[in-house]
Amino acid sequence: MRSALRILLAGALASSLGVACRADRRTPLVLYSPHGRDLLSLVEKTYEAKHPDVDVRWLDMGSQEVYDRIRSEKANPQADVWFGGPNSIFLRGTRDGLLAPFRPSWAGAISPESRGRGDLFFGLYRTPAVIVYNRAVIPEADAPRDWDDVLQPRFRGQILIRDPLASGTMRAVFGMILMRSLAETGRLDRGYEWLKRLDAQTKEYVVNATLLLEKLGRREGLLTIWDLPDVQLEQRRGLPLTAVFPTSGTPVIVDAVGLVSGSKHAVAARDLIEWLGSTEAQRLAAEKAFRLPARTDLPEADLPDWARDVEKRLVPARVDWDLLEREGPAWMARWDREVRGRGRR
Repeated sequence: MRSALRILLAGALASSLGVACRADRRTPLVLYSPHGRDLLSLVEKTYEAKHPDVDVRWLDMGSQEVYDRIRSEKANPQADVWFGGPNSIFLRGTRDGLLAPFRPSWAGAISPESRGRGDLFFGLYRTPAVIVYNRAVIPEADAPRDWDDVLQPRFRGQILIRDPLASGTMRAVFGMILMRSLAETGRLDRGYEWLKRLDAQTKEYVVNATLLLEKLGRREGLLTIWDLPDVQLEQRRGLPLTAVFPTSGTPVIVDAVGLVSGSKHAVAARDLIEWLGSTEAQRLAAEKAFRLPARTDLPEADLPDWARDVEKRLVPARVDWDLLEREGPAWMARWDREVRGRGRR
């Protein structure tokens, strides 16, 4: 009797789900992205309001995790749009055949260094990686001003770092440190020694960005390195965080967008990419989610106050993104093998 009841209930559930699926005739559009709930929800709600025939779905994960997932699904793609991540990771996606060409109407407003070869990806936002501290504990006078300052003894055991193996942001920062070593000495050794000293300062490698900033707000650590937009969103929620633009230069990640090769809904995906780079969407992301537009044709008056202030304070660091794409995986493997957890030895 119980078995028969289970069968009837299962049949009723399947039937109700089938009716629900048939009732929703919208085109499902899947985004893989590291951009976080705030921006992704904003994109979902705004775009669906303009396009009621589209159902925007997204998965939020680290930049490296997005790349790994799209690569593993290459034979049967589940995503339609690769939304966000540094140029270096998109270059790897290009090499691996993960992207399909699409040139949106706004492509000419993106600087040449922010475009992928063959129209495979284009920059949408510029994302500075900054030093972040809890101002409720660290007075402004004692706060770091440049990268070497985070190695001061008073910060030992007080630094939280997003796990670099899963994070495009931290790979960019570590890559900048290693490239400086190459430029100054012709070798990587000085850069790895710097990273070893940072490891000695590090209390924990945190699994995701949300937890990273929550822990900083709870004083489980006092200092970190992370994306400016996420810091500003947490400031708006009330966390006592302050961002520092390092005086010697800040790596500015060009967060790109591209059409996933083999997308099951390529027409709808192209329409979404077209909208994401529009002046309307760029202004919206700046005003609501603290994203610096990658478009070079937006008048300064169209930008919110915070963006104009950042443009004045920001000193972009020199980063060779092609070199980072080629050598980055080997550099990070060496870091994981020789540096992680060994700085205090």
